[in-house]
Amino acid sequence: MPNKQMPNNPTLSPKSLQIVEKILSKNDQKAKQMREIYARDNLYVINLMSSPGSGKTTLLEQFADIKSVGEDRFSFAVIEGDLQTNRDATRLESKGIAAHQILTGAACHLEASMIEIAYNALKSRDALSVEYLFIENVGNLVCPASYDLGADLNIVLLSSTEGDDKVLKYPSMFLCADAVVISKSDVCEVFGFTIAKVQEDLAKLKPNVPLFCTSSKDRASIENLARFIVDCKKAGYHSSHCFS
Repeated sequence: MPNKQMPNNPTLSPKSLQIVEKILSKNDQKAKQMREIYARDNLYVINLMSSPGSGKTTLLEQFADIKSVGEDRFSFAVIEGDLQTNRDATRLESKGIAAHQILTGAACHLEASMIEIAYNALKSRDALSVEYLFIENVGNLVCPASYDLGADLNIVLLSSTEGDDKVLKYPSMFLCADAVVISKSDVCEVFGFTIAKVQEDLAKLKPNVPLFCTSSKDRASIENLARFIVDCKKAGYHSSHCFS
């Protein structure tokens, strides 16, 4: 992996920059190890990123009702990341999904070392005899864009309630995306959210990235996204994005 570019922040001292670089380098090494572990265990790993309240947990609840895509099983476990509470993990467990909650405290992102601990906890519960592992990252459009978790697929959700201007406001996050999902698409008109605006901005930032519109009220839209994930796994797709 190429060397990380030092963060461009004039308020940081040279010593602070060295610390940041060291943290990122250490995370990259652990992410590489996790990537090897996922492959060994034949798990396809998806990193879900977004701002808070975009519908990541709701999407996973909807996925729980999809047992297969065509002839392919669609079973999964989840690693949940939040600052506090285990509410999201509890929601998923109530749907029959094995989930492990990571509480980050004040940290606004997950790191590969946290994933390793959670992964081992799920494995000790015999909860990884599945095809997929979803990592629901901490709700934030900034910090998670700097931390590689070794995932095969990075998906960024953008809720219609957030506004259609976020792609170019938060370019580092959307550059991570192997796919972008507009969630709560059934209320786009209510919030004046223009899908064409998102398409236009993505074309400027990262051309050809797949864009999906989903709604918890439209099962076909959820199944379409699940089919994309299954197809990525079958095609042996692995994200080439270099986190920085």
